[in-house]
Amino acid sequence: MAEHIRLIDLYYDNAESHDSALALILALRPEWEETKESVEFVRFKDGITNTLFKAINNLPGLSEYEIDQEAVLLRAYGRGTQVLIDRDCEATSHSVLANYKLAPPLLARFNNGLLYKYIAGKVCSPEDLRRPEIWRGVARRIAEYHATLPISAVSAIRPDTANEIAPGKPSPNVWTVMQKWILALPTNTDEKKQRQTRLQSELEWLVKELGDTPGIGGRPLVFGHCDLLSGNVIVLPHSDSISESSTSSSPALSAASSELPFAPVSFIDYEYATPSPQAFDIANHFAEWGGFGCDFTKLPTRSQRHDFLSTYLNAYNGLLGRESDPQDFDQLFEEVDIFRGAPGFYWGIWALIQATISQIDFDYASYAEIRLSEYFDWKDALQGRAPGAEIPIREARWATEED
Repeated sequence: MAEHIRLIDLYYDNAESHDSALALILALRPEWEETKESVEFVRFKDGITNTLFKAINNLPGLSEYEIDQEAVLLRAYGRGTQVLIDRDCEATSHSVLANYKLAPPLLARFNNGLLYKYIAGKVCSPEDLRRPEIWRGVARRIAEYHATLPISAVSAIRPDTANEIAPGKPSPNVWTVMQKWILALPTNTDEKKQRQTRLQSELEWLVKELGDTPGIGGRPLVFGHCDLLSGNVIVLPHSDSISESSTSSSPALSAASSELPFAPVSFIDYEYATPSPQAFDIANHFAEWGGFGCDFTKLPTRSQRHDFLSTYLNAYNGLLGRESDPQDFDQLFEEVDIFRGAPGFYWGIWALIQATISQIDFDYASYAEIRLSEYFDWKDALQGRAPGAEIPIREARWATEED
């Protein structure tokens, strides 16, 4: 599907930011050439990987709403991120999501990025993710991804060195992604070689422990977003929320989870979208409640996870036409609980690579150690912590019943 997306043979250049961005926008919107002096770029700074601009043609006499209707998002890839991300898979994922009205239309690719339609709305903060009406909206939206998107559109069983980590499963998937990242780790010192060897051993153990998680409704893998940090969650304006969402054509979803208030949301940035266990995608989102600072005291308590997963399951089962079963909830709650350490391993490896390639002012090395500690703290808990050992803050918070 990605091969049908228009390619603009230009680059965004950070050193010539305005001129290179303008050239890209005018290639996409040649009708803006005569009014190019009115074209403005609003830079977003919520991410720690890519450069993201909102391009608007601020013509006189137009309302903010009218200007936003024609606005374009320009996302330029971070330097070296092709080591981490398959950009063809990203474009395919975006196209699939757009076809299901779960993403804005992808307008074009360029040599180091994407151009797509702007979604009007409010970008969430970590604090927003912890608001009940927001987390219920997020739960419903994740359910739409997991229940309606075909993984066959972005994945196929094919020969691949990384696929040996999860034989027989469609590739790519979250396990093969982690395998590729580990193989891409620098090994120019004995210490780095030893670290790669240890992480490879941990991945093999992790896949043995969690790779055959059944999922709800016999779906071991679903189409996961796999990067639901606060900056990728957009709260939609109420006037547009239902019309912009696929929920408008889904009576089952509307009926299944209308008991409690929720804020309609949409997700952006699909570069890490890949087939994954649904419990991984959900646990990965829960880890983002603490933000980039990894404030473990802000992670969801058991009662908050109960609310979130109840909303998710009502929506998920409704979309699949399945009867609700109390055993589904018990199973999902347990699966998310056991997956709570996997996102730390995932992002820890990612950050080790970013520490070697990124030009962004962010302490990836320290971030890697914090995220990997989540994984090892979870593994210690799973295997039995030594008697008298102090319980890590994250593990203690996860076990807390309610605030």
